[in-house]
Amino acid sequence: MESRRIVISGGPGTGKTSLISHLEKEGYKCMHEISRDITIAAQKEGVSQLFLEKPLLFSEKLLEGRLRQFNDGFISPEGCVFYDRGMPDITAYMDYIDSQYPSDFSKICSSNRYDAIFLLPPWKAIYRQDNERYESFEQAEELHQFLVNSYKKFNYSVIEVPHGTIEERITFILDKLKLLF
Repeated sequence: MESRRIVISGGPGTGKTSLISHLEKEGYKCMHEISRDITIAAQKEGVSQLFLEKPLLFSEKLLEGRLRQFNDGFISPEGCVFYDRGMPDITAYMDYIDSQYPSDFSKICSSNRYDAIFLLPPWKAIYRQDNERYESFEQAEELHQFLVNSYKKFNYSVIEVPHGTIEERITFILDKLKLLF
């Protein structure tokens, strides 16, 4: 039996990375968010916000990296592989900025399926902006709906994770996974 691919998604500043880090400390295989790496690499080349300046180039790099992560999940031992964001997040962000993207984006999202999608809703109490997270909280709320729409467009059932401590959120996710699989 191959591993289950589990996405933890949500708008900026919803606690995804904290959950992924905690799951990893608990011994789960995790694939980390790569958008910051792409942004930082572009900044070193003099492009302050690659997504804002060249959204298609940024998204192509992101899709390539997330597809690589998806395929790396095949070589994991049995169990769950958790992903900090999934490929449909890319089309959600492109739709949010009303930018065109190649049909290959949708084909790749459709043909490389995750097993479960957990979506973290906006949470003002924990939201913080920084050098790579430039969106306002209001924009994060809008992005949340674009994420919901994108995953539904690719026929996923989205499970919303309630606010709570990291431990409470992880318990919620793991309990749901027991019911699903």
